[in-house]
Amino acid sequence: MPDFTQLRRAAGLTKEEAAIQTGYTLRTIRRWEKGETSPRKKAVDRLISIARSRAEMGKRFRFIDLFAGIGGLRRGFDAIGGECVFTSEWNHFCQETYLANYSCNHDVVGDITKINVEDIPEHEVLLAGFPCQPFSIAGVTKKNALNMPHGFRCTSQGTLFFDVARILEHHRPHMFLLENVKNLVGHDQGRTFDIIYKTLTEELGYSVSWKIIDARPFVPQHRERIFIVGSRGETGFSFDDLDIPNAQDGPRLDSILHPEDGSEEPESHYTVGKKGKVDPRYTLSDHLWQYLQRYAERHRRKGNGFGYGLFGPQDVARTLSARYYKDGAEILIRQTRKNPRRLTPRECARLMGFDKPRGRKFRIPVSDTQAYRQFGNAVAVPVVEAIAQHMKPWILETHREYQKVA
Repeated sequence: MPDFTQLRRAAGLTKEEAAIQTGYTLRTIRRWEKGETSPRKKAVDRLISIARSRAEMGKRFRFIDLFAGIGGLRRGFDAIGGECVFTSEWNHFCQETYLANYSCNHDVVGDITKINVEDIPEHEVLLAGFPCQPFSIAGVTKKNALNMPHGFRCTSQGTLFFDVARILEHHRPHMFLLENVKNLVGHDQGRTFDIIYKTLTEELGYSVSWKIIDARPFVPQHRERIFIVGSRGETGFSFDDLDIPNAQDGPRLDSILHPEDGSEEPESHYTVGKKGKVDPRYTLSDHLWQYLQRYAERHRRKGNGFGYGLFGPQDVARTLSARYYKDGAEILIRQTRKNPRRLTPRECARLMGFDKPRGRKFRIPVSDTQAYRQFGNAVAVPVVEAIAQHMKPWILETHREYQKVA
């Protein structure tokens, strides 16, 4: 007889849902999963029927979106047939943008630290762009001596990585994708990444592959981020054979800038007039432009590299940051006989790959300040799409195993 837990997961059911579908109590379902008693044939047949129906729906898989922001990781996995069954994001402005752009059959929950793992649906893939926080290893020996929680419960308690780890431990998804700034590798002299890596491999038993990827081949922006993929068992997944285009052949800023020639439909607030000229509000004031030039000159004399970044249509931009709303200094666009200007939020959406060049399907329901913060904190979508496509064969292996059970 097939393993009841595996069969329930193949059917896409929680324990509570399995109880309803089979007509048995939740207590009975738990006893079957613990192996205390053998499941009834009627219940097994019912789950097999549900699992087969689910398999016939196509090669869809379930994933959860943690620290979701505005859904950059989700977009890559929606594109390969995934079904998002749980979302967590604490910032209510990000929630507003997220809900404006994605179809959700579930609520977007806030603080993940207050969510019980039992309340998170079963899933095959976990996605998380978790913040990087310091880890403390002080007191581990003492806690071991007192028989207190140790391992990741000790070293990462109080950090948001702890919540990723406890969800992985409970649900055991087939794969996960974590994303962070490239400096995670060297953070706290490498101790932070060492704890993360050992937690994922030695304590949670996942095979892990990681790579720092620059978004430059995909979007006209230098944006380096670390991506960490984990898989249960020895799947053979590796970043080594990920196909990354040649950066020199990548797009330039003209692919994301408003053309201002009438070829693009005007968009109120960002552009004006029939030709879709960028609204003058995005041009720097004389005062701000003079300040940025003086600031850059002071640091140039000191031999520092600090200062604004000025770019034209055939250039590639610096990294868009969450502070862009302050003065736009890292990415300023040259203008003829005028001060340079900031990117508009629509151009930021394109720069991050949420919109295709010249497109504007991504809804931006928030203020410019919030939009700049959101895109500056986001992940470059085309990079995630490439990683998701690379992961897809290993993800779908889960379904083949489920179908064998069914």
